[in-house]
Amino acid sequence: MKLLSLSTTILLVFFQKHTVGKPFQGIKENSDIGERDLHHDDVVYRKRIQRSAMRCSGKCYWPRSPDGLVSIPVEISTVFSMEQRLVIVEAMQEFVTLTCIRFINHTTEHDYINIITGNTCWSYFGKIGGRQHLGLAKYGCIYKGLIQHELNHALGFLHEHARSDRDKYVKINWEYVVAGEWGNFEKVNSTNLDLPYDYDSVMHYGLYDFSNTAGKPTIVPIPNASVPIGQRVGLSNLDVKKINKLYSCNACSTVLHKPSGSFSSENYPQSYPNNIICLWLIRIPEEKVFLNFHVFDLQSSPNCSSDYVRIYDGISRNAHVLIDRFCGIGQLPAVMASGSTMLVEFVSDEDTTATGFRASYTHVKCGGTFINTSGAVTSPEFPGRYPPNQACRWIISAPAGSRIFLRTAFFELEDIFGCRYDRLILRDGGQNHSPLVGIFCGKMKIPSFISSGNFLRIEFYADFAFEFSGFRLDYSIS
Repeated sequence: MKLLSLSTTILLVFFQKHTVGKPFQGIKENSDIGERDLHHDDVVYRKRIQRSAMRCSGKCYWPRSPDGLVSIPVEISTVFSMEQRLVIVEAMQEFVTLTCIRFINHTTEHDYINIITGNTCWSYFGKIGGRQHLGLAKYGCIYKGLIQHELNHALGFLHEHARSDRDKYVKINWEYVVAGEWGNFEKVNSTNLDLPYDYDSVMHYGLYDFSNTAGKPTIVPIPNASVPIGQRVGLSNLDVKKINKLYSCNACSTVLHKPSGSFSSENYPQSYPNNIICLWLIRIPEEKVFLNFHVFDLQSSPNCSSDYVRIYDGISRNAHVLIDRFCGIGQLPAVMASGSTMLVEFVSDEDTTATGFRASYTHVKCGGTFINTSGAVTSPEFPGRYPPNQACRWIISAPAGSRIFLRTAFFELEDIFGCRYDRLILRDGGQNHSPLVGIFCGKMKIPSFISSGNFLRIEFYADFAFEFSGFRLDYSIS
């Protein structure tokens, strides 16, 4: 069984393999799906399922293996470009990371999802048996949230605004719905899995979907009409919980999607549970994720082989590791992702006596985490002038027992008494309250420095005026 991977090499091998002997897979593949077969705009039901029932009775769910995983074979049409296929695989990766769903390469399996091109985005409802098409328009549907929306239909989920209790949470403005599209807003007889209504679900319609009048919403949250609905950025926290509950996944997963927030290990400040693997996917709207640990107390073991925290620069365990197996008592250093996503993994064994951790995250414009044995930290756009309104943070992370040597190759910022405007701040450690090495501006000489531990924090701030050439700081780890 081979999992679909974000690795470009694996994708190339996989798609080249499935190109040989395969017919052209294009719009003709869904010629048997007409507008009359689509319900709620993008859902196709098996003929034996009545539209009013909307319950699977277990037969339209994908089977769970004895190992607790739900393996779903997938074939992706070679009509999609390599870039489009990468987006499709990335959309699948969030399911694989946060649930027990495993999308695998289709080989000889009888039941599988066949992702094809089409005129619109659509999917069958649940598992239908045999080759099961899922349609994605090449130009209009190749976005992570839209792909996840259709995959959720294939898993057996309907639109959030169609659930049986929706009238408590949204109001449908029928007078603004395009004639002939009222069926897209009909309620269904759903179980709802005893989980809350989710305005943030990737399965929820937006305010103006199928509106017949510009600026007039068809669906409005109640009692607070300003609540955002209709996002297609990625799976929401409740989307993940619904999948894990429906498929009885033994998964401890949380999605954190706000620009900033906090989280902690289970039961904190009491002892965390034994034998758990928990994941937090931080996915902010823009900029870069910056993570701070305020309290850190994990059972210590050689090489952190028992309980540990590991941090990835992306949405999956295939991503680059920023912090590998950290444990003990103290404070994990601040960590920065290269983009807007970060995955935090927490593992405990059968013998737990520690209280766990408490952390918070926010967003910053620039910065990064350095783990290579040597490198350079530079101001934005160096050697050109740095832009105005900057707030950058870098963390240099060395292996335990190592030290960091830092020297200045170039330095020129705005010169003002007290460095009140543009400034560089060095701290001997990874936290915002680690010992201060110094605050520098103008053409001040920054002395060469050796850290007392295995972390070093660098901050750079620039105001709205007077940009200069910036800086380059070279480091090495020994």
